[in-house]
Amino acid sequence: MFPMADEHRIAPRRRVLKAGSISFGGGAIDCTVRNLSDTGAALEVVTPLFIPDRFKLIVPSDGINRPCHIVWRRERRMGVAFD
Repeated sequence: MFPMADEHRIAPRRRVLKAGSISFGGGAIDCTVRNLSDTGAALEVVTPLFIPDRFKLIVPSDGINRPCHIVWRRERRMGVAFD
Protein backbone atom coordinates (compact mmCIF):
# COMPACT_ATOMS: atom_id res chain seq x y z
CA MET A 1 0.00 0.00 0.00
CA PHE A 2 1.37 3.41 -0.98
CA PRO A 3 1.17 6.45 1.31
CA MET A 4 -1.23 9.20 0.31
CA ALA A 5 0.29 12.05 -1.69
CA ASP A 6 -0.36 14.58 1.07
CA GLU A 7 1.36 12.42 3.70
CA HIS A 8 4.60 14.22 4.60
CA ARG A 9 5.42 12.57 7.93
CA ILE A 10 8.74 10.82 8.39
CA ALA A 11 7.38 8.50 11.11
CA PRO A 12 3.86 7.05 11.29
CA ARG A 13 1.64 8.61 13.94
CA ARG A 14 -0.61 6.59 16.16
CA ARG A 15 -3.93 7.90 17.42
CA VAL A 16 -4.00 8.52 21.15
CA LEU A 17 -6.06 10.48 23.65
CA LYS A 18 -3.72 11.63 26.40
CA ALA A 19 -3.51 14.57 28.76
CA GLY A 20 -0.52 16.81 28.16
CA SER A 21 0.90 20.23 28.99
CA ILE A 22 2.40 22.94 26.82
CA SER A 23 5.12 24.42 28.99
CA PHE A 24 6.80 27.77 28.28
CA GLY A 25 8.06 30.81 30.15
CA GLY A 26 7.45 29.31 33.59
CA GLY A 27 3.77 28.57 32.87
CA ALA A 28 1.79 25.76 31.29
CA ILE A 29 -1.40 25.25 29.26
CA ASP A 30 -3.30 21.96 29.31
CA CYS A 31 -3.71 20.13 26.03
CA THR A 32 -4.96 16.83 24.66
CA VAL A 33 -2.54 14.79 22.58
CA ARG A 34 -4.57 13.40 19.65
CA ASN A 35 -1.78 11.55 17.85
CA LEU A 36 1.86 10.89 18.47
CA SER A 37 4.97 9.67 16.66
CA ASP A 38 8.71 9.62 17.24
CA THR A 39 9.00 12.94 15.39
CA GLY A 40 5.94 14.93 16.50
CA ALA A 41 2.35 15.13 17.67
CA ALA A 42 -1.06 16.67 17.03
CA LEU A 43 -2.44 18.62 19.96
CA GLU A 44 -5.84 20.05 20.82
CA VAL A 45 -6.19 23.08 23.10
CA VAL A 46 -9.08 25.11 24.51
CA THR A 47 -7.68 28.22 22.80
CA PRO A 48 -4.63 28.55 20.57
CA LEU A 49 -4.10 32.16 21.68
CA PHE A 50 -0.86 33.03 23.47
CA ILE A 51 0.86 29.73 22.65
CA PRO A 52 4.38 30.48 21.34
CA ASP A 53 5.88 28.80 18.27
CA ARG A 54 8.36 26.88 20.47
CA PHE A 55 7.62 25.18 23.79
CA LYS A 56 8.10 21.97 25.75
CA LEU A 57 5.47 19.23 25.40
CA ILE A 58 4.93 17.21 28.57
CA VAL A 59 2.91 13.97 28.54
CA PRO A 60 3.23 12.47 32.04
CA SER A 61 1.64 9.11 31.19
CA ASP A 62 4.35 8.44 28.58
CA GLY A 63 7.25 10.15 30.35
CA ILE A 64 7.52 12.65 27.47
CA ASN A 65 9.17 16.00 28.16
CA ARG A 66 10.39 17.27 24.78
CA PRO A 67 11.10 20.63 23.21
CA CYS A 68 9.14 21.15 20.00
CA HIS A 69 7.93 23.74 17.52
CA ILE A 70 4.59 24.27 15.80
CA VAL A 71 4.42 23.29 12.14
CA TRP A 72 0.70 23.98 11.57
CA ARG A 73 -2.30 25.50 13.38
CA ARG A 74 -6.00 25.03 12.60
CA GLU A 75 -8.61 26.37 15.00
CA ARG A 76 -8.07 24.47 18.27
CA ARG A 77 -5.58 21.96 16.82
CA MET A 78 -1.89 22.22 16.08
CA GLY A 79 0.82 19.95 14.80
CA VAL A 80 4.25 20.01 16.39
CA ALA A 81 7.61 18.54 15.44
CA PHE A 82 10.04 17.52 18.15
CA ASP A 83 13.35 19.40 18.14
